[in-house]
Amino acid sequence: MATDILLITPPFTQLNTPYPATVYLKGFLNTKNITSFQVDLGIEVILKLFSKKSLTSIFEYAVENETISSENSQRIYALKNDYLKTIDPIITFLQGENNTLARQICTNAFLPEASRFEQLNELDYAFGAMGMQDKAKHLATLYLEDLSDFFKECIDENFGFSRYAERLGQSANSFDDLYSSLQQNNSYIDHITLEILAEKIEKIQPKLICFSVPFPGNLYSAFRCAQFIKATYPKITVAMGGGFPNTELRSVSDIRVFDFFDFITLDDGELPVELLLKYVLNPSEENKIFKRTFLVENNKVVYLNNTTKNDYKQSELGTPDYNDLLLNKYISVIEIANPMHSLWSDGRWNKLTMAHGCYWAKCTFCDISLDYIKIYEPITAKLLVDRMEEIMATTGESGFHFVDEAAPPALMRALALEILKRNLTITWWANIRFEKSFTKDLCILLKASGLIAVSGGLEVASDRLLALIDKGVSVKQVAQVTLNFTEADILVHSYLMYGFPTQTVQETVDSLEMVRQLFEQGVIQSGFWHQFALTTHSPIGLDPEKYGVIPDYKEITFANNDIEFLDEIGIDHSQFSYGLKKSIFNFMHGIGFDIPLQDWFDFEIPPTNIQSYFIEDCLASEDNLTTKPTAKIVWLGAEPLVSYTSKTKRGNTLNLIHLAFHTKNDLLEISFEKDKGEWLLTTLDKVSVQEANTVTFSQLKEDFELHFNDFELFWYSKPLKKLRNFGLLVL
Repeated sequence: MATDILLITPPFTQLNTPYPATVYLKGFLNTKNITSFQVDLGIEVILKLFSKKSLTSIFEYAVENETISSENSQRIYALKNDYLKTIDPIITFLQGENNTLARQICTNAFLPEASRFEQLNELDYAFGAMGMQDKAKHLATLYLEDLSDFFKECIDENFGFSRYAERLGQSANSFDDLYSSLQQNNSYIDHITLEILAEKIEKIQPKLICFSVPFPGNLYSAFRCAQFIKATYPKITVAMGGGFPNTELRSVSDIRVFDFFDFITLDDGELPVELLLKYVLNPSEENKIFKRTFLVENNKVVYLNNTTKNDYKQSELGTPDYNDLLLNKYISVIEIANPMHSLWSDGRWNKLTMAHGCYWAKCTFCDISLDYIKIYEPITAKLLVDRMEEIMATTGESGFHFVDEAAPPALMRALALEILKRNLTITWWANIRFEKSFTKDLCILLKASGLIAVSGGLEVASDRLLALIDKGVSVKQVAQVTLNFTEADILVHSYLMYGFPTQTVQETVDSLEMVRQLFEQGVIQSGFWHQFALTTHSPIGLDPEKYGVIPDYKEITFANNDIEFLDEIGIDHSQFSYGLKKSIFNFMHGIGFDIPLQDWFDFEIPPTNIQSYFIEDCLASEDNLTTKPTAKIVWLGAEPLVSYTSKTKRGNTLNLIHLAFHTKNDLLEISFEKDKGEWLLTTLDKVSVQEANTVTFSQLKEDFELHFNDFELFWYSKPLKKLRNFGLLVL
């Protein structure tokens, strides 16, 4: 079948779900009636590699080439028959089939065990909170990681589940190392990759092949595949785009790169690819019009951005299209150590964005000078949920991971209301900023719509450094917001940073104490420490002197993103890495809170300056007796059961209405004077989340006071306060 464009994600990204770039692009191409086919080479290579047939030949290869050297690999080889017997059933199980195998996996004598299983003694306590299916997935994950170690030692030192030859793409200012690697013979994994690629090309017969390269760990395979295409199918045009070139290849000048790729495009790919195809189909001077595209002219790399067309609006891009991908073949793995990483790797998530770019776009460590972050354009909630319903119908999956730079709170609210209005059952999670607008009521609404987890940057957990980052939050604000999410039963993961320019040893220690207290108070459940990296497109990279940074610039002919640097205060921040990561590993499992901070490090640190009750004080809340007139009132609950009674006292009869509100796991019974209670019943119908009405607090007050006096006295009464905790929300 002749096809206009073949879209490829090269090995490797995730095992459990496709990376979404080609999915978005295919959805756009559909709107232009451009035929396309998409392939995730990563999952196809993994499935071929982790099979009885491949494993048999890998064991033979390792013996013939005498590459088995470590005691661990010798053990795996000695148990090769057990691996050959179990590999296919294990993969099938991790694909969500053959669930009864979980009981076998959880017995002691089923899986062969090598070095990865040694950590089980440390993690046995975690299994108490896991069901049998999850425990079996984790054990199967360790089993695959053992085989991965064997592959790395015996057939390909560059192998990794979610990255391949990543070192060749990281901070590769020169193309020399990667070019040299590409002159070597194909590796074992290269052979598998290229064999699958050839099958796809023969079947699809594309005119243009576009590689989407999101990370450094995809770069080598993209070049190896492009090299193969040039040698075997020289008439096919090959292009590269995606996250890696968008950030790293904006200064590419080495002409050797274009021995592999005819074109490299930057930023949003829709219009660049549309124009590329037009040129490929009719390569005339008249059609030599491109959008943000590198190519070679007169033996020199040039950058052409000579179209008068603007990029397409988000509403014009069409619904992401998951067709062609082997959705039922992805494998779920479970890592116990980090709850958010476990969520990331377990289950097949549909990927979507609520908005192009970042609505904040101020953080000084972030690449906010680049269009993919700088240009902010949200999608309407109605269109977003339309697309979600279409994707669910295509994929059969109702789980969504929103991959925004930071999901906007107002749009999250609108999205949640639209999901609830349509009465959909959806599970979703997103990356956010810890905005004060994430109130307790908003978090309850988000939870009701299916939000299960959020990740956000606390970064340095120091108010001085948060201001230097221009994060727009304080530690106290983060603590309060994480409490709101946690009380709504939404998992909170925090990105943490150390080694920010001018950060002192004292501030690192104090940040650790803040993090310890946040975990101890139970308001964050997951976290990860990253060491600060200086990038060329960030405000710090663009003006390093302002932040006390001395950059070490290299000559750039290939990749340009991470910059080596010295901090003027001269601290070796890397010395904190092990202690910070060890401590948070313990905190995530509810232990180690009483261990002195000094005990996490093998060098002297100063005592913390943070009071032991600092976060506890931040979480102390006071009743808020003011409501904004413009606040939207929403009722999440169902109709109550109603009964009437009356009381007579000294000749006066008081008619009462009793309302019984049933939730999934609780019951609230409250009483009002009959007329006020009936007004409330009518009002709850009006503000029900199932209705399209928007009723504000001031409108509610005005309506109440047409019939009664003093709305505030009614609104802040004990029965209404109880109802506020049962689904009457102020947004």
